[in-house]
Amino acid sequence: MSHKKRKKAAVGRTVGSPNQGDHSWTTLRSGGLQILECRSLARFTWLAHGFSTRLGGSSVLEGPPEDRQALNLGFTEWDIPRNVVTNRAKLLAALGTKDMKLVTLEQFHSDVIHVLNRAPDQTLRGDAAITHTPGLLLAVQTADCIPVLLVDPQHRVVAAVHAGWRGTLGRIVAKTLGRMQASFDTRPPHVVAALGPGIGGDCYVVGPEVAQAYASQFREARKWFAGPFDQLATGEEPNPLAWLKRLPPGHHPPPSRVRLDLIAANRWQLLQAGVRAPNIVSSPLCTACRTDLLFSYRKEGGRTGRLMAVVGLRED
Repeated sequence: MSHKKRKKAAVGRTVGSPNQGDHSWTTLRSGGLQILECRSLARFTWLAHGFSTRLGGSSVLEGPPEDRQALNLGFTEWDIPRNVVTNRAKLLAALGTKDMKLVTLEQFHSDVIHVLNRAPDQTLRGDAAITHTPGLLLAVQTADCIPVLLVDPQHRVVAAVHAGWRGTLGRIVAKTLGRMQASFDTRPPHVVAALGPGIGGDCYVVGPEVAQAYASQFREARKWFAGPFDQLATGEEPNPLAWLKRLPPGHHPPPSRVRLDLIAANRWQLLQAGVRAPNIVSSPLCTACRTDLLFSYRKEGGRTGRLMAVVGLRED
């Protein structure tokens, strides 16, 4: 499909139930796939981008008949590699990017960032990639973590970021913006940021080690957590009369937990880095709540697929 034809078809994009009425997002339906697009990015005709869903693929997952076919875009243990290759081809065709080079990373929850002027000869280890070279389609894979796409329309520089709790703790979004500034003179107030579907703050339960790590790095961390954050972050016992919580022999209290809002944490980092609030758009979809539409590693017990967020500059 040509670029002009694809953009013409985009007029008919729908804002349906997958987006929960949020008109910042549209749904591209093509070839049996449903791909989420951010309106703030879709207005740039020279840009290709999208956030995949689980619908319309060639992979087969165990489950009810209506859920068996899945658009798994990651090379997982349970899937056949040729299915993943087919699914990736379907994604590129739906986006009108078959002639672009898909660039994926070997992600390991780091703050490692790559600046690419051409397609790498082998898969690079890292969790963010930046380019200003047309024809490269940068991708990150997720199944609960937050995919972040950054676009500098002034200098036509793009980045794809994988932000889990470790990457967020390591400020990978802010560091990616810093690399864009250093390499391409990007100005944060001009950047448009799209945060795709990830596990929501009401569903992402974490332990004391995460609370303590965030408390040590961010003064604002308490705002991103729900539950006994202060207790877990400091390790202090709130009740000095320990005997009031005494249990019968052989019984142990459940470990304390808190819930972390990764969207809020990454949004704060973007704002602190100088991105304007109106230029930051986040998806309302929670991967754990919407396993009918998305993959969730936590909700589905690890045996699940991988979503993909992509961004790149179209060639003239």
